[in-house]
Amino acid sequence: MMMIRPIQPDDIPPLVAIWESAVRATHHFLSETDIQFFLPLVRDEALPGLEVWVAQSPSGQLLGFMGLTGAKVEMLFVDPARHGQGTGRQLLDHARTLKGRLSVDVNEQNPDAHGFYRHYGFVAVGRSERDGSGRPFPLIHMQQPA
Repeated sequence: MMMIRPIQPDDIPPLVAIWESAVRATHHFLSETDIQFFLPLVRDEALPGLEVWVAQSPSGQLLGFMGLTGAKVEMLFVDPARHGQGTGRQLLDHARTLKGRLSVDVNEQNPDAHGFYRHYGFVAVGRSERDGSGRPFPLIHMQQPA
């Protein structure tokens, strides 16, 4: 049974590694330059600055993580070896228990993420041409119905 717990300072390097491997497995629209642009933002700003919850196996292996700002899922990344095994769903279940109805922005060019969030019950409520960094990666704004 997986455990979900708050982030600890020592988690940051392995969580950055999970982020990078998950991005490389799912964000095919990003160039190496883009990945290198986002990496320090994730490491130095997002992970230390968000409310981060970590999924951990009974043996202590980190499986994935989720960053929240209020009821908004700012990031959710799972080790690619664990995709499709319920880790992301359990992280969202945890967030929903804590925060109620959730929202999320999903890269338009990441159809697997759209499918994951739609399957969980999110619906599209809007779109932006650029991501939060102002880069030309359109976002689909999604929300759970009331």
